[in-house]
Amino acid sequence: MRVRKTRLAALLLLLALLLSACGGEAAPAVSPASTEAAQVTEAPTPAPTETIAPAETEAPAPTPAETEAPAEEPEKEEASLKLWIGEQEVEVLWEDNDSVRALEELAGAEGLTVALSGYGGFEQVGSLGARLPRNDVQTVTGPGDIVLYSGNSIVLFYGSNSWAYTRLGKIQGMDEGELRALLGGGDVSIRLALG
Repeated sequence: MRVRKTRLAALLLLLALLLSACGGEAAPAVSPASTEAAQVTEAPTPAPTETIAPAETEAPAPTPAETEAPAEEPEKEEASLKLWIGEQEVEVLWEDNDSVRALEELAGAEGLTVALSGYGGFEQVGSLGARLPRNDVQTVTGPGDIVLYSGNSIVLFYGSNSWAYTRLGKIQGMDEGELRALLGGGDVSIRLALG
């Protein structure tokens, strides 16, 4: 009699599974309750959820203080290093490095005059009278290049050379012929000043 009840319960369970699979709903979960009979339980069907769109709200109108452009601070004109070769001021694009900052400090507003001597037919070299921080790298120079040599000499090129230098800047707006005319005719002096 017990075997018949067990078989009947298994058959009913199988029938319930088949019917529930055909209905399109989730299949019931089965867990044995005891060794004598299996018990059928259905997984709870989750309640339908609604998606609620957030209410549309308008941003408050900006106050006059929010719409006004912020007051611009007057620009502080940064003093830049100027270079004169003889009496002629030349435009220079200075590097952004510690050597140039130290050169600006050395020159100051009072200025620094340096006597240069021609060397090799391609450059003018002069002692700064002080040591500046340096970061020498092997460099191929060209006309207009301004470099620091050995940490204490400034070199202006009107030709080309290759050596380990720290770049300081480059003279702008002058071609090789103009630089040679300005620097290649013998010893010259330069003046550096913040302006």
